[in-house]
Amino acid sequence: MITKINLNKVASYKNQATLETDKKLNLIYGLNGTGKSTLSNYLLKRTDNNFKDCSVEGLDENHEILVYNQTFIQENFFEAENLKGIFTLSKENKEALTRISDAQKELDKFDGEKNKKVKEVEAEKTSISKKLENAKNTVWKIKTDYSGGDRVLEFGLEGHKGSKENLFKHIVSLTRPTDKPTKSIDELKNEVQAISGENAQKYSFVPKIIFSSSSIETEKIFDKEIVGNENSSVSELITQLGNSDWVKSGLKYLPEESLEQNEDCPFCQEKTISNELIENIKNYFDASYESDINSLKTFHEEYSQSIQQIPNNNTFEANPKFEAFKKDFEIKYNTFNQLVRSNKKRIEEKIKTPSVPQILENSTKSLEEINEVIKKINAVILEHNNNIDQKATIKTTIKSTFWKIMRWDYDQTINSYLSDKSTSKVKSDSLNSTIKNYDTKISEQKSIISEQQKQTVNIEEAVASINDGLIDLGITDFKIENHSENLYKIVRDENKERVFRSLSEGEKMIISFLYFLEMCRGKQEVTETGKKKIIVIDDPISSLSHIYIFNIGRLIKNEFFGIKETKKDKETGERVNSWNYKYEQVFILTHSLYFFYEITETKHDERKETQKLFRLIKNNDGSYFQKMKYEEIQNDYQAYWSIIKDKNQPPALIANCMRNIIEYFFNFVEKKDLNNFFRQEPLNTNRFQAFYRYINRESHSLGQNIFDFKEFDYEDFKDGFGELFKVAGYEEHHKKMIK
Repeated sequence: MITKINLNKVASYKNQATLETDKKLNLIYGLNGTGKSTLSNYLLKRTDNNFKDCSVEGLDENHEILVYNQTFIQENFFEAENLKGIFTLSKENKEALTRISDAQKELDKFDGEKNKKVKEVEAEKTSISKKLENAKNTVWKIKTDYSGGDRVLEFGLEGHKGSKENLFKHIVSLTRPTDKPTKSIDELKNEVQAISGENAQKYSFVPKIIFSSSSIETEKIFDKEIVGNENSSVSELITQLGNSDWVKSGLKYLPEESLEQNEDCPFCQEKTISNELIENIKNYFDASYESDINSLKTFHEEYSQSIQQIPNNNTFEANPKFEAFKKDFEIKYNTFNQLVRSNKKRIEEKIKTPSVPQILENSTKSLEEINEVIKKINAVILEHNNNIDQKATIKTTIKSTFWKIMRWDYDQTINSYLSDKSTSKVKSDSLNSTIKNYDTKISEQKSIISEQQKQTVNIEEAVASINDGLIDLGITDFKIENHSENLYKIVRDENKERVFRSLSEGEKMIISFLYFLEMCRGKQEVTETGKKKIIVIDDPISSLSHIYIFNIGRLIKNEFFGIKETKKDKETGERVNSWNYKYEQVFILTHSLYFFYEITETKHDERKETQKLFRLIKNNDGSYFQKMKYEEIQNDYQAYWSIIKDKNQPPALIANCMRNIIEYFFNFVEKKDLNNFFRQEPLNTNRFQAFYRYINRESHSLGQNIFDFKEFDYEDFKDGFGELFKVAGYEEHHKKMIK
């Protein structure tokens, strides 16, 4: 069943116009020129290139669309005088009919089961399509995140930011990295910025820290107890007291010149200091002692100078590549500095108290650790400098890394969709296999029907039915008869040549519609099996008198409308109403509100259940469909008034509606002579001459005053139209209708 018709870029459909329906019966009202013929011709010839921008939804290979319109009449009656036979099933061969009936039931059953599976397949397609769309929307965040803002990494999206489809296909095609990428997006941005713009400059390497005095730390002198000459007369006492360092420090308080008499001791303040004591003390601190002390002092000076040569922390911080290693560097740098300064203090302690052993901590390992950090910094600097020299290559590498990160980050989304897709494919394949089996069974039943129909079909019944229809309508002066095998011919008395061309317009409509009616009922080929028929009838009452309009309306209702049936529900046992239709769906188009009203169901509940009403409208923007309520149905006269109030309607349509109103009102209702009114003020002024020339149909028939629509001015025509009713004395009627 058709659920949607889209008409676009053809004839009056300048923009897409959509008709949506869920009903078997669809009634469409539209004035001439609004696009009814275009709609019916599209359904007749959907593959025609003129309709390449149009589409229809809800059809499949089991549907057949039969269209009655002017094209149908031209092709079947004007161009080919010999009508194709319509085959109907004869009731004589009951056995064949039984087989056909049984096969048709099986076919309907298989077709129903197949349609269920087809709907399941469609539901599965819809479901996986929705999941695909969700996955695409999630992955599209890559584009929105990295093609806006700082745009640093936007180059990585080149070729993949034009559509969600393209981007998703690309990321799905990538292999998921085995391990999580080590670099972050921020690091990639920094790498790009480092080789782009103002940052595209090379950096100097960070100097390695050299500490040449580390060998001092292993000197044995620091572990040595440095004491004076053991042969000195005071050595035994100093050794016994263990105060050589104390004595050494006190030497500076002793006089340097020879004494004439003992002096006060700087320690006990007794006159115990003699020349002999001074000499003995000095002899205790001999050349060996002094040599050791001098060595300590030399080591101290050398070690202190090495410490002073250690680069300041600011030397390293000045390099832009230092920041990433700052924390690690500072820890190791501070550790090394504390270590060597602690060693320096111990050397100073050793000089101060030579007899006390000191152990210096080895700084080699600490120095290696800090230089290892510097080595890493310089490696980054080297990489950066090389990147400056190889921008294109580096950007390619960065792009590759970027997509590895994206593939890793969006792996859950991708895997989830791929898993759903795989599951959906298995389910769809199984359903399609079942559908294929049903197709085989359906084909078998169609073969049975086709073979059995050969034994029972004929065209005589269709001939008889068409001729009976003519007689029922009171037409007896022409009929159809068999012409040759599988062909008809229209005949009038003895005249059998091109009779159709001699018929009146009304007679042509009637015979062509009766033929179409039989075509819907029967089959055009002997072997044709039952497809679901969708019937389209476009203006079947054109050129017919009102009595024929009524009869055609009755024919359409009896043949194409559903029959209400009351059945017992198998589950609940309650009596429920249902509708039985001969045909899958029916579309009826007409320009006549009278006919439209005639075929519209008057009972509200039944109309709501079975029919859908549409109005086809055309203005300067093109044709479009509008849902129509039953209450909106007016007669033609009222409809014309609604047209002339819309200045956006085409000028020809407005002018035609004005003339129809005037002809109806003045010729049929009031029987007034229009010329008398147009001789009066203000209708006789130049402003309303174009309006008069168009309304005056008599001048047209004489070939005079041919009207050019370039003369159409809506305000002039509207005011002239109003003045005509005013001058004629029907101003109140005009005011009422124009509202």
